[in-house]
Amino acid sequence: MNEFVPPAASAPASFEQALLPHRDAAYNLARWLLRHEYDAEDCVQEAYLKAFQAFPRFRGTDGKTWLLTIVRNLCFSRLRQQQRKEPNVSFDEGIHGDSAPLEDGPWSHALAQELLPRALDLLPVEAREVLVLHELEGLAYREIASVAEIPLGTVMSRLARARQRLQQELSQLLKKELPHGM
Repeated sequence: MNEFVPPAASAPASFEQALLPHRDAAYNLARWLLRHEYDAEDCVQEAYLKAFQAFPRFRGTDGKTWLLTIVRNLCFSRLRQQQRKEPNVSFDEGIHGDSAPLEDGPWSHALAQELLPRALDLLPVEAREVLVLHELEGLAYREIASVAEIPLGTVMSRLARARQRLQQELSQLLKKELPHGM
């Protein structure tokens, strides 16, 4: 009796199939965390090298989450090595909680799109991380928890605070850019 046993669906066929499609996501995360184009490129290259070396041990099905975890860990290692000082801003309901929504107008969308990267860059690294992973890379909360190695509840609260802080920073930038404020 010759029974057909299908190949394991959980294992990707090759390194190229599992990880190369996520090159842009890896660079995007590294760029936002490190804030420097060349550092991000170096980090992504190093992440791919590490992933290639460890690929025989990879047993997962989600190459994107695995690769982004490697990128994230390398970025934070680089940030610690460079001893970049981020302002340690804790969440204060009085400061961050009462942001007025942005007013609509013919200019607001275009100006907001121009200012959005600047506002995102003003956020602490942990806030940028969850926003980039969720809003730009489309990762689910559980995937972010896996990549960032934090509890699911922390992902949700950090994302909520990051969105509020981003809105506040964007509002402040809009006020500075407009001659008469909003």
